[in-house]
Amino acid sequence: MASKAAFDEDYIKLMDTKKILSWFQPFDWLKFLLIILIVLGVFFRFINIDKKIYWRDEALTSLQISGYTQTEILQEAFNGSIITVADLQKYQQIKPNSSVIDTVKSLAIETPEHPPLYYMMSRLWVQCFGSSIAATRSLSVLLSLFVFPAIYWLCLELFESPLVGWIAMAIVAVSPFHVLYAQEAREYSFWTVTILLSSAALLRAMRLKTKQSWGVYALNLALGFYSYLFFAFVAVSHGIYTIITERFKLTKTLVAYLIAAASGFLLFAPWAVVVITNLEQLKKSMSWISYRFTFIELATRWIFNINRIFVDWNYGLSFNSPIPYLVIIAILILAVYSLYFVWRNTSERQWLFIFTLIGITALALVLPDLISGGQRSRVLRYIIPCYLGVQLAVAYLFATQITSISLKKWQHKSWQVIMVILLTSGVASCVISSKAAVWWNKLGIDNTQLTMIVNKASNPLVISDTSLPSDILSFSYGLNKDVHIQLVTQPDLLKIADSSDDIFLYNPSKALKTQVEKENKYKVKRLQPPLFKVEKF
Repeated sequence: MASKAAFDEDYIKLMDTKKILSWFQPFDWLKFLLIILIVLGVFFRFINIDKKIYWRDEALTSLQISGYTQTEILQEAFNGSIITVADLQKYQQIKPNSSVIDTVKSLAIETPEHPPLYYMMSRLWVQCFGSSIAATRSLSVLLSLFVFPAIYWLCLELFESPLVGWIAMAIVAVSPFHVLYAQEAREYSFWTVTILLSSAALLRAMRLKTKQSWGVYALNLALGFYSYLFFAFVAVSHGIYTIITERFKLTKTLVAYLIAAASGFLLFAPWAVVVITNLEQLKKSMSWISYRFTFIELATRWIFNINRIFVDWNYGLSFNSPIPYLVIIAILILAVYSLYFVWRNTSERQWLFIFTLIGITALALVLPDLISGGQRSRVLRYIIPCYLGVQLAVAYLFATQITSISLKKWQHKSWQVIMVILLTSGVASCVISSKAAVWWNKLGIDNTQLTMIVNKASNPLVISDTSLPSDILSFSYGLNKDVHIQLVTQPDLLKIADSSDDIFLYNPSKALKTQVEKENKYKVKRLQPPLFKVEKF
């Protein structure tokens, strides 16, 4: 009897909470705060987008959407001839007589892990607005704004609560992680939108059970696949969620889902064939993720990454003050508790969706790292579905605790304070990162300092045999027009021009440094990696 009474009490609380959240609108002060935060989030996404370092991945984006391939630049520019910055920058401009088809071909041949939809849109975008850094990045910024209505829609479908939707919008608006990738000329903000849209479309289709709603889900599923290959983990989580909620029975809902999922994948089949056909190239371009880390190193990065979706001051892995450690621990506790709270206080339909969204992607990336080695799970942009799930849970926690009828007034106030502190910390993080040219997501390469060294030199020459053409393309953005560049693929064929006063090596191989010193009149001096100075005897 006691257990039944406890169950009834919990059920009543659950129903009361659901009823309150379904009609509750934000307080006037809270709505004002949330609107201000969303406006700030939009502002942070646009500010200084041309001042941040245009790093190698973005330079590769410009290369491919312009219609060129890495093979072309290696053949035409890496031949030992002395060229200008303008000669190199032409590979970041639209190639004459090229089209969107050339962009698709470039992706298919060299980076099949990147589906073409974002890059096709980018190609059309730069044709209309130019290929400057600000213009190229502005598409990602624009796409990132769709995160707000998308996550609001998902919250309505999942929690039937406008309040949770408002708080979720505010959280992603000032999330330093979302702002960082909104300002990057890559597909990650677009992928974030497709995760949210497809998830909301699935829940809507399961609720309405109409052909039209399942058709909308199928289209969103195809859109997700064409945004990023790791969307496959999201699709699998949707399938597992549907199968479990239908109790492993072949119901009409499950049949409708299977048809919709098959239709969505069928629309993606052309690019799936491209990926399979170019599997060796995919393995080659993704080989960097095989670098091994210990479990402690992986776990430390997982904890840091959870912290970075809420607070990010660009700190490393060690501190001189205990405060950052306390912040990291507090956010980790908040994230874990929010998931526990969702599990304990929502229906299976709700908590299971969040847990599958998080769990499938996490397992797909963590298990290979633990079993065979690698760093997949360390890369924050790969785990976007997991962190969206955490942010949804935190939004639900805050919405529930500031409206719960079972809590006392001081408890409501305490949760309001915690929410305001978290959101304010996100704003502070965005303020700090908005002023910085380089952040952790650019892999710590500060080309701004390196290019200043070269630009101040007398009649400078930069020599490089970098295996990644996008490296030197990224570096060229900060160089003066009078800087000369000499690129080679075979260091032993290098002939250094005596007309240059100051000579530099950028990201040189060991073979290139050895070759330069072989001539007995040069000495290679390390300045600031990856930049070296060639001094004459």
